[in-house]
Amino acid sequence: HPQLLGLSLEENLKPTVQWLKDLGMDASQVVKAITKYPELLQLSLGDNLNPKVQMLRERGFAKSQIVKVLSCFPQLVSYSMKRLTHRLNVLEGQGR
Repeated sequence: HPQLLGLSLEENLKPTVQWLKDLGMDASQVVKAITKYPELLQLSLGDNLNPKVQMLRERGFAKSQIVKVLSCFPQLVSYSMKRLTHRLNVLEGQGR
């Protein structure tokens, strides 16, 4: 992922890793999420990551569930709000 080489350690990498830890991920889950979806490091905390996690919380997901989802399928936070809403509706229809 050559585009990651242009990211700032202070402005992109450290804040995102810290955000994942603050969310409740341990070091191995952070590594797993970034390995599965390195583009996660490019996403905006304010415009992308926080709103998606907030939506999951509002839909009744517990913190532990959010951590599990994001460590296993971090691409979820790259979805548009419309697509994420649709996916959550499908999951809830299947009993999560």
